[in-house]
This record gives sequence, C-alpha cells and structure tokens, in this order.
Amino acid sequence: MEHPAELKYSKTHEWVRLEGNLATIGITDYAQSELGDIVYCDLPDIGRTIHAEEVFGSVESVKAVTDLYSPLTGDVTEVNEEAIDSPEIINEEPYSSGWMIIVKLEDPSEMDALMSAEEYEEFIENLTQA
Repeated sequence: MEHPAELKYSKTHEWVRLEGNLATIGITDYAQSELGDIVYCDLPDIGRTIHAEEVFGSVESVKAVTDLYSPLTGDVTEVNEEAIDSPEIINEEPYSSGWMIIVKLEDPSEMDALMSAEEYEEFIENLTQA
C-alpha cells in the first residue's frame, strides 16, 4: 500500500497535502481498499467552514456508507467535482485525482496532530493485528 512521505495522515484515514495555507484532503489508499468500490461521494459546499474532527462528507461503497472527518479547521475553497461525478477515481487515484476538498487552513498548528507516513503505516499495522 502506498502512503506518500510528503503527506500527513489522520487516525480516521484522511490525508493532507499542505501548500501554503491551503490543505488538500482526501482518503488514504488503505481507506479506499478497505471500503471497496466507491460508488457515491458527498462533499460540502464551497465556502462552508469545517472544523477538525467534524464530519465534512461521506463516501458510499459496495460495503458501507462511511463518514469523512476533517483533520483540520478552515473554509472549503474547492471541491473535487470529478470525485462526485466519477467516485471510482477515489479508488483508482486516492492521492492525486481522487482528492476531495481544499481547505484554507485556519490554524497551522493543527498539522502537528497528524501522523507522518511512517507513523500512519505503524498505526495501520497495529489495527490489522488487533
């Protein structure tokens, strides 16, 4: 499974790519593989303020409907329409074309609570052994 080193990760299996004060958020390769084929994606409206650990949307797969939790606080500046129109892209390219939202970060210190790729891989390993 792939977990790019330049990203940060949450315990709810979202990833964050920070560029300046803009954070791109999506779900991890591990999350999409556990969900199976994603058939529907519900994302927030542009302009909505989301808060760390708050549900900002959901994905529906052939197995279940799963809430998406924001790892950060900020205003949604962009939504990936392609993920809404063709949700299978989340399975195919979770770290590139399958991103979900871009948020204008309110508090950069929230990034400190997220895991590195190495920490996230250890976290997953502990989950699968439990």
